Amino acid sequence: MNMKTAIRSSTRPSVKGTVYSILFAISFGHFINDLLQAVIPSIYPMLKESFALNFTQIGLITLVFQLSASILQPFVGRYTDRRPNPGSLAIGMGFTLVGLVSLSMASNFLFVLLSVCLVGIGSSIFHPEASRVAQLASGGKKGLAQSIFQVGGNAGSAIGPLMAALIIIPHGQRHIQWFCLIAIVGILLLSVVGKWYKGSIQERERRKSAANAGAQSLVNSTYALSRGKIISSIVILLVLIFSKYIYMTSITSYFTFYLIGKFGLSVQESQFYLFAFLAAIAVGTILGGPLGDRYGRKIIIWISILGAAPFTLALPYVGLTFTVILAIIIGVIISSAFSAILVYATDLVPGKVGMIAGLFFGFAFGIAGLGSAFLGWLADRTSIEYVFRICAYLPLIGIVTWFLPNVKGR
Repeated sequence: MNMKTAIRSSTRPSVKGTVYSILFAISFGHFINDLLQAVIPSIYPMLKESFALNFTQIGLITLVFQLSASILQPFVGRYTDRRPNPGSLAIGMGFTLVGLVSLSMASNFLFVLLSVCLVGIGSSIFHPEASRVAQLASGGKKGLAQSIFQVGGNAGSAIGPLMAALIIIPHGQRHIQWFCLIAIVGILLLSVVGKWYKGSIQERERRKSAANAGAQSLVNSTYALSRGKIISSIVILLVLIFSKYIYMTSITSYFTFYLIGKFGLSVQESQFYLFAFLAAIAVGTILGGPLGDRYGRKIIIWISILGAAPFTLALPYVGLTFTVILAIIIGVIISSAFSAILVYATDLVPGKVGMIAGLFFGFAFGIAGLGSAFLGWLADRTSIEYVFRICAYLPLIGIVTWFLPNVKGR
Protein backbone atom coordinates (compact mmCIF):
# COMPACT_ATOMS: atom_id res chain seq x y z
CA MET A 1 0.00 0.00 0.00
CA ASN A 2 1.59 3.32 -1.07
CA MET A 3 1.21 6.53 0.92
CA LYS A 4 -1.54 7.98 -1.28
CA THR A 5 -3.64 4.85 -0.99
CA ALA A 6 -3.05 4.64 2.74
CA ILE A 7 -4.12 8.23 3.31
CA ARG A 8 -7.24 7.76 1.24
CA SER A 9 -8.11 4.63 3.20
CA SER A 10 -7.49 6.16 6.61
CA THR A 11 -9.48 9.31 6.00
CA ARG A 12 -12.54 7.53 4.65
CA PRO A 13 -15.44 8.48 6.94
CA SER A 14 -17.31 5.86 8.92
CA VAL A 15 -20.39 6.69 6.86
CA LYS A 16 -20.38 6.94 3.06
CA GLY A 17 -21.23 10.44 1.88
CA THR A 18 -22.71 13.30 3.83
CA VAL A 19 -25.77 12.20 5.83
CA TYR A 20 -27.78 15.41 5.65
CA SER A 21 -30.77 13.99 7.51
CA ILE A 22 -28.60 13.41 10.58
CA LEU A 23 -26.77 16.72 10.17
CA PHE A 24 -30.04 18.64 10.13
CA ALA A 25 -31.43 16.55 12.97
CA ILE A 26 -28.43 17.20 15.23
CA SER A 27 -28.51 20.84 14.14
CA PHE A 28 -32.15 21.03 15.23
CA GLY A 29 -31.17 19.41 18.51
CA HIS A 30 -28.54 22.15 18.88
CA PHE A 31 -31.25 24.68 18.01
CA ILE A 32 -33.43 23.41 20.86
CA ASN A 33 -30.51 23.22 23.31
CA ASP A 34 -29.37 26.79 22.67
CA LEU A 35 -32.91 28.19 22.44
CA LEU A 36 -33.57 26.90 25.95
CA GLN A 37 -30.25 28.26 27.19
CA ALA A 38 -31.07 31.65 25.65
CA VAL A 39 -34.09 31.92 27.92
CA ILE A 40 -31.75 32.69 30.83
CA PRO A 41 -30.08 35.93 29.64
CA SER A 42 -33.34 36.95 27.96
CA ILE A 43 -35.15 37.22 31.29
CA TYR A 44 -32.36 39.11 33.08
CA PRO A 45 -34.37 42.38 33.16
CA MET A 46 -37.33 40.51 34.71
CA LEU A 47 -35.13 38.72 37.26
CA LYS A 48 -33.35 41.98 38.08
CA GLU A 49 -36.66 43.63 38.90
CA SER A 50 -38.27 40.63 40.65
CA PHE A 51 -35.35 39.88 42.97
CA ALA A 52 -33.90 43.44 43.19
CA LEU A 53 -30.57 42.32 41.69
CA ASN A 54 -27.61 44.52 40.76
CA PHE A 55 -25.42 44.07 37.68
CA THR A 56 -22.85 42.12 39.69
CA GLN A 57 -25.52 39.55 40.62
CA ILE A 58 -26.64 39.40 36.98
CA GLY A 59 -23.03 38.66 36.07
CA LEU A 60 -22.90 35.93 38.74
CA ILE A 61 -25.93 34.23 37.19
CA THR A 62 -24.12 34.14 33.87
CA LEU A 63 -20.93 32.98 35.60
CA VAL A 64 -22.63 29.99 37.29
CA PHE A 65 -24.51 29.15 34.10
CA GLN A 66 -21.50 29.34 31.82
CA LEU A 67 -19.08 27.59 34.18
CA SER A 68 -21.47 24.66 34.66
CA ALA A 69 -21.75 24.55 30.86
CA SER A 70 -17.98 24.61 30.41
CA ILE A 71 -15.99 22.88 33.15
CA LEU A 72 -17.41 19.44 32.42
CA GLN A 73 -17.12 19.61 28.63
CA PRO A 74 -13.44 18.68 28.14
CA PHE A 75 -13.83 15.77 30.58
CA VAL A 76 -17.02 14.58 28.89
CA GLY A 77 -15.29 14.87 25.51
CA ARG A 78 -12.18 13.00 26.66
CA TYR A 79 -14.28 10.24 28.20
CA THR A 80 -16.52 9.82 25.14
CA ASP A 81 -13.52 9.76 22.78
CA ARG A 82 -12.71 6.47 24.48
CA ARG A 83 -16.27 5.32 25.26
CA PRO A 84 -18.84 6.98 23.00
CA ASN A 85 -22.27 7.18 24.64
CA PRO A 86 -25.18 7.74 22.21
CA GLY A 87 -27.61 8.11 25.13
CA SER A 88 -25.79 11.15 26.48
CA LEU A 89 -27.51 13.42 23.94
CA ALA A 90 -30.95 12.80 25.43
CA ILE A 91 -29.55 12.74 28.99
CA GLY A 92 -28.12 16.23 28.52
CA MET A 93 -31.48 17.54 27.35
CA GLY A 94 -33.04 15.93 30.42
CA PHE A 95 -30.85 18.04 32.71
CA THR A 96 -31.95 21.13 30.79
CA LEU A 97 -35.60 20.16 31.28
CA VAL A 98 -35.18 19.82 35.04
CA GLY A 99 -33.32 23.15 35.20
CA LEU A 100 -36.12 24.98 33.38
CA VAL A 101 -38.80 23.55 35.66
CA SER A 102 -36.72 24.65 38.63
CA LEU A 103 -36.18 28.14 37.19
CA SER A 104 -39.89 28.64 36.63
CA MET A 105 -40.48 28.04 40.36
CA ALA A 106 -37.40 29.84 41.74
CA SER A 107 -38.27 32.05 44.71
CA ASN A 108 -34.84 33.52 45.55
CA PHE A 109 -31.45 34.28 44.08
CA LEU A 110 -29.81 31.01 45.21
CA PHE A 111 -32.67 29.01 43.68
CA VAL A 112 -32.05 30.84 40.40
CA LEU A 113 -28.34 29.95 40.55
CA LEU A 114 -29.13 26.26 41.14
CA SER A 115 -31.57 26.23 38.23
CA VAL A 116 -29.20 27.79 35.71
CA CYS A 117 -26.48 25.40 36.88
CA LEU A 118 -28.66 22.42 35.87
CA VAL A 119 -29.32 23.95 32.46
CA GLY A 120 -25.56 24.46 32.05
CA ILE A 121 -24.78 20.85 32.95
CA GLY A 122 -27.23 19.73 30.26
CA SER A 123 -25.34 21.78 27.70
CA SER A 124 -21.94 20.44 28.83
CA ILE A 125 -23.14 16.86 28.25
CA PHE A 126 -24.73 17.66 24.88
CA HIS A 127 -22.00 19.50 22.96
CA PRO A 128 -19.03 17.06 22.77
CA GLU A 129 -21.08 14.10 21.58
CA ALA A 130 -23.18 16.25 19.26
CA SER A 131 -20.01 17.57 17.60
CA ARG A 132 -18.82 14.00 17.08
CA VAL A 133 -22.15 13.08 15.46
CA ALA A 134 -21.79 16.07 13.10
CA GLN A 135 -18.32 14.92 12.03
CA LEU A 136 -19.44 11.31 11.61
CA ALA A 137 -22.26 12.46 9.34
CA SER A 138 -20.06 14.94 7.43
CA GLY A 139 -18.80 12.54 4.77
CA GLY A 140 -15.51 14.45 4.90
CA LYS A 141 -17.09 17.94 4.57
CA LYS A 142 -16.12 18.89 8.09
CA GLY A 143 -16.43 22.65 7.75
CA LEU A 144 -19.88 22.40 6.19
CA ALA A 145 -21.01 19.88 8.82
CA GLN A 146 -19.75 22.03 11.69
CA SER A 147 -21.48 25.08 10.24
CA ILE A 148 -24.80 23.26 9.86
CA PHE A 149 -24.47 22.01 13.42
CA GLN A 150 -23.40 25.39 14.77
CA VAL A 151 -26.02 27.43 12.91
CA GLY A 152 -28.72 25.42 14.65
CA GLY A 153 -27.37 26.60 17.99
CA ASN A 154 -27.04 30.18 16.81
CA ALA A 155 -30.56 30.19 15.40
CA GLY A 156 -31.82 28.88 18.73
CA SER A 157 -29.89 31.60 20.56
CA ALA A 158 -31.50 34.18 18.26
CA ILE A 159 -35.07 32.93 18.54
CA GLY A 160 -34.89 32.22 22.29
CA PRO A 161 -34.91 35.91 23.33
CA LEU A 162 -37.73 36.61 20.87
CA MET A 163 -39.88 33.83 22.33
CA ALA A 164 -39.02 34.96 25.84
CA ALA A 165 -40.08 38.50 24.97
CA LEU A 166 -43.43 37.21 23.68
CA ILE A 167 -44.16 34.49 26.25
CA ILE A 168 -42.28 35.13 29.51
CA ILE A 169 -41.71 38.89 29.84
CA PRO A 170 -45.42 39.87 29.52
CA HIS A 171 -46.78 37.01 31.64
CA GLY A 172 -44.17 36.27 34.27
CA GLN A 173 -41.67 33.70 35.49
CA ARG A 174 -44.09 30.75 35.63
CA HIS A 175 -44.46 30.80 31.86
CA ILE A 176 -40.92 29.42 31.55
CA GLN A 177 -42.69 26.07 31.93
CA TRP A 178 -43.96 26.36 28.35
CA PHE A 179 -40.38 25.93 27.19
CA CYS A 180 -40.29 22.55 28.93
CA LEU A 181 -42.44 21.20 26.10
CA ILE A 182 -39.66 22.13 23.68
CA ALA A 183 -37.17 20.26 25.86
CA ILE A 184 -39.33 17.14 25.69
CA VAL A 185 -39.35 17.37 21.89
CA GLY A 186 -35.56 17.63 22.06
CA ILE A 187 -35.28 14.49 24.17
CA LEU A 188 -37.36 12.52 21.66
CA LEU A 189 -35.38 13.84 18.67
CA LEU A 190 -31.99 13.17 20.24
CA SER A 191 -33.06 9.65 21.17
CA VAL A 192 -33.59 8.97 17.45
CA VAL A 193 -30.22 10.54 16.56
CA GLY A 194 -28.65 8.41 19.30
CA LYS A 195 -29.86 5.24 17.56
CA TRP A 196 -28.15 6.28 14.30
CA TYR A 197 -25.04 7.23 16.25
CA LYS A 198 -24.93 3.80 17.89
CA GLY A 199 -25.16 2.11 14.51
CA SER A 200 -22.44 4.36 13.11
CA ILE A 201 -20.14 3.48 16.01
CA GLN A 202 -20.69 -0.22 15.41
CA GLU A 203 -19.96 0.21 11.70
CA ARG A 204 -16.77 2.12 12.45
CA GLU A 205 -15.59 -0.62 14.80
CA ARG A 206 -16.18 -3.24 12.13
CA ARG A 207 -14.06 -1.32 9.63
CA LYS A 208 -11.05 -0.85 11.91
CA SER A 209 -7.95 -2.77 10.87
CA ALA A 210 -4.22 -2.68 11.26
CA ALA A 211 -3.92 -1.21 7.76
CA ASN A 212 -6.10 1.74 8.76
CA ALA A 213 -4.06 2.32 11.90
CA GLY A 214 -0.86 2.36 9.87
CA ALA A 215 -2.38 4.74 7.35
CA GLN A 216 -3.42 7.12 10.11
CA SER A 217 0.20 7.33 11.19
CA LEU A 218 1.06 8.39 7.65
CA VAL A 219 -1.68 11.02 7.70
CA ASN A 220 -0.40 12.38 11.00
CA SER A 221 3.12 12.58 9.61
CA THR A 222 1.94 14.80 6.75
CA TYR A 223 1.23 17.62 9.21
CA ALA A 224 4.99 17.86 10.00
CA LEU A 225 4.23 19.83 13.16
CA SER A 226 6.02 19.28 16.44
CA ARG A 227 4.13 18.72 19.67
CA GLY A 228 5.22 22.17 20.85
CA LYS A 229 3.90 23.80 17.68
CA ILE A 230 0.57 22.03 18.03
CA ILE A 231 0.24 23.13 21.66
CA SER A 232 1.17 26.73 20.85
CA SER A 233 -1.37 26.73 18.01
CA ILE A 234 -4.10 25.48 20.35
CA VAL A 235 -3.20 28.28 22.79
CA ILE A 236 -3.45 30.87 19.99
CA LEU A 237 -6.86 29.51 19.00
CA LEU A 238 -8.01 29.78 22.62
CA VAL A 239 -6.79 33.39 22.72
CA LEU A 240 -8.91 34.08 19.65
CA ILE A 241 -11.89 32.39 21.32
CA PHE A 242 -11.24 34.65 24.33
CA SER A 243 -11.47 37.83 22.23
CA LYS A 244 -14.51 36.61 20.31
CA TYR A 245 -16.57 35.41 23.27
CA ILE A 246 -15.78 38.22 25.68
CA TYR A 247 -17.00 40.65 23.04
CA MET A 248 -20.04 38.54 22.24
CA THR A 249 -21.02 38.20 25.90
CA SER A 250 -20.96 42.00 26.20
CA ILE A 251 -23.69 42.01 23.55
CA THR A 252 -25.73 38.97 24.60
CA SER A 253 -25.75 39.86 28.31
CA TYR A 254 -25.84 43.67 28.25
CA PHE A 255 -27.04 44.88 24.83
CA THR A 256 -30.62 45.18 26.09
CA PHE A 257 -29.46 47.29 29.06
CA TYR A 258 -27.30 49.38 26.71
CA LEU A 259 -30.25 50.10 24.41
CA ILE A 260 -32.62 50.79 27.29
CA GLY A 261 -30.17 53.11 29.04
CA LYS A 262 -28.83 55.00 26.02
CA PHE A 263 -31.89 55.19 23.77
CA GLY A 264 -34.78 54.77 26.23
CA LEU A 265 -36.23 51.62 24.63
CA SER A 266 -38.63 49.27 26.39
CA VAL A 267 -37.55 45.77 27.43
CA GLN A 268 -39.52 44.17 24.60
CA GLU A 269 -38.13 46.59 21.99
CA SER A 270 -34.58 45.91 23.13
CA GLN A 271 -35.21 42.15 22.87
CA PHE A 272 -36.16 42.51 19.21
CA TYR A 273 -32.89 44.33 18.48
CA LEU A 274 -30.99 41.60 20.36
CA PHE A 275 -32.77 39.10 18.12
CA ALA A 276 -31.44 40.97 15.06
CA PHE A 277 -27.87 40.61 16.34
CA LEU A 278 -28.29 36.93 17.18
CA ALA A 279 -29.91 36.24 13.79
CA ALA A 280 -26.86 37.82 12.16
CA ILE A 281 -24.69 35.41 14.13
CA ALA A 282 -26.64 32.50 12.65
CA VAL A 283 -26.02 33.82 9.12
CA GLY A 284 -22.30 34.28 9.74
CA THR A 285 -21.97 30.80 11.19
CA ILE A 286 -23.46 29.04 8.19
CA LEU A 287 -21.07 30.96 5.92
CA GLY A 288 -17.90 30.33 7.94
CA GLY A 289 -17.62 26.55 7.59
CA PRO A 290 -18.06 26.18 3.79
CA LEU A 291 -15.82 29.20 3.15
CA GLY A 292 -13.18 27.59 5.36
CA ASP A 293 -13.48 24.33 3.40
CA ARG A 294 -12.97 26.24 0.15
CA TYR A 295 -10.47 29.01 0.92
CA GLY A 296 -8.69 27.70 4.01
CA ARG A 297 -9.60 28.06 7.66
CA LYS A 298 -6.74 30.41 8.57
CA ILE A 299 -7.91 33.18 6.23
CA ILE A 300 -11.48 32.89 7.56
CA ILE A 301 -10.15 33.20 11.12
CA TRP A 302 -8.20 36.31 10.04
CA ILE A 303 -11.26 37.96 8.52
CA SER A 304 -13.77 36.99 11.19
CA ILE A 305 -11.82 38.23 14.22
CA LEU A 306 -9.66 41.13 13.06
CA GLY A 307 -12.15 42.13 10.34
CA ALA A 308 -14.81 42.96 12.94
CA ALA A 309 -12.61 45.56 14.66
CA PRO A 310 -13.54 48.66 12.58
CA PHE A 311 -17.22 48.07 13.26
CA THR A 312 -16.86 47.29 16.98
CA LEU A 313 -14.77 50.44 17.44
CA ALA A 314 -17.48 52.57 15.79
CA LEU A 315 -20.54 51.07 17.52
CA PRO A 316 -20.39 52.96 20.87
CA TYR A 317 -20.39 56.35 19.13
CA VAL A 318 -23.39 56.16 16.76
CA GLY A 319 -27.17 56.58 17.06
CA LEU A 320 -29.81 53.87 17.38
CA THR A 321 -30.18 53.08 13.67
CA PHE A 322 -26.46 52.72 13.05
CA THR A 323 -26.04 50.85 16.34
CA VAL A 324 -28.40 48.16 15.05
CA ILE A 325 -26.80 48.13 11.58
CA LEU A 326 -23.29 47.81 13.01
CA ALA A 327 -24.41 45.12 15.46
CA ILE A 328 -25.77 43.06 12.55
CA ILE A 329 -22.54 43.49 10.53
CA ILE A 330 -20.44 42.55 13.57
CA GLY A 331 -22.63 39.50 14.20
CA VAL A 332 -22.17 38.19 10.65
CA ILE A 333 -18.39 38.74 10.59
CA ILE A 334 -17.37 37.61 14.07
CA SER A 335 -19.57 34.50 14.10
CA SER A 336 -17.91 32.99 11.04
CA ALA A 337 -14.85 32.18 13.16
CA PHE A 338 -16.00 29.38 15.44
CA SER A 339 -16.58 26.64 12.86
CA ALA A 340 -13.23 27.44 11.22
CA ILE A 341 -11.42 27.49 14.57
CA LEU A 342 -12.94 24.20 15.76
CA VAL A 343 -12.27 22.29 12.54
CA TYR A 344 -8.74 23.77 12.36
CA ALA A 345 -8.15 22.45 15.89
CA THR A 346 -9.44 18.96 15.05
CA ASP A 347 -7.09 18.95 12.05
CA LEU A 348 -4.23 19.71 14.45
CA VAL A 349 -5.21 16.84 16.77
CA PRO A 350 -6.93 14.19 14.61
CA GLY A 351 -8.90 11.45 16.33
CA LYS A 352 -9.76 13.59 19.37
CA VAL A 353 -12.99 15.24 18.21
CA GLY A 354 -14.77 14.91 21.55
CA MET A 355 -11.90 16.28 23.61
CA ILE A 356 -11.25 19.19 21.23
CA ALA A 357 -14.95 20.04 20.93
CA GLY A 358 -15.32 19.85 24.71
CA LEU A 359 -12.25 22.02 25.24
CA PHE A 360 -13.31 24.74 22.81
CA PHE A 361 -17.03 24.76 23.63
CA GLY A 362 -16.16 24.58 27.31
CA PHE A 363 -13.58 27.34 27.14
CA ALA A 364 -15.94 29.52 25.11
CA PHE A 365 -18.76 29.13 27.63
CA GLY A 366 -16.44 29.49 30.62
CA ILE A 367 -14.71 32.61 29.38
CA ALA A 368 -18.09 34.08 28.46
CA GLY A 369 -19.29 33.46 32.02
CA LEU A 370 -16.21 34.98 33.61
CA GLY A 371 -16.36 37.86 31.17
CA SER A 372 -20.01 38.52 31.92
CA ALA A 373 -19.36 38.59 35.67
CA PHE A 374 -16.42 40.97 35.23
CA LEU A 375 -18.34 43.22 32.82
CA GLY A 376 -21.29 43.33 35.24
CA TRP A 377 -18.94 44.36 38.05
CA LEU A 378 -17.36 46.99 35.77
CA ALA A 379 -20.77 48.32 34.70
CA ASP A 380 -21.81 48.78 38.35
CA ARG A 381 -18.71 50.90 38.94
CA THR A 382 -18.74 52.82 35.67
CA SER A 383 -21.55 52.45 33.12
CA ILE A 384 -22.80 50.09 30.43
CA GLU A 385 -21.63 52.56 27.77
CA TYR A 386 -18.11 52.48 29.21
CA VAL A 387 -18.15 48.65 29.03
CA PHE A 388 -19.05 48.78 25.34
CA ARG A 389 -16.28 51.29 24.60
CA ILE A 390 -13.68 49.05 26.30
CA CYS A 391 -14.87 45.81 24.67
CA ALA A 392 -14.69 47.42 21.22
CA TYR A 393 -10.91 46.84 21.20
CA LEU A 394 -11.11 43.06 21.75
CA PRO A 395 -11.23 42.02 18.05
CA LEU A 396 -7.81 43.62 17.58
CA ILE A 397 -6.43 40.54 19.36
CA GLY A 398 -7.10 38.76 16.04
CA ILE A 399 -3.62 39.86 14.95
CA VAL A 400 -2.22 36.75 16.69
CA THR A 401 -3.66 34.67 13.84
CA TRP A 402 -0.39 35.51 12.08
CA PHE A 403 1.40 32.93 14.24
CA LEU A 404 -0.83 29.99 13.23
CA PRO A 405 0.74 27.43 10.88
CA ASN A 406 -0.90 26.65 7.55
CA VAL A 407 -2.67 23.34 8.20
CA LYS A 408 -4.51 21.54 5.42
CA GLY A 409 -6.59 18.87 7.08
CA ARG A 410 -8.40 16.09 5.27
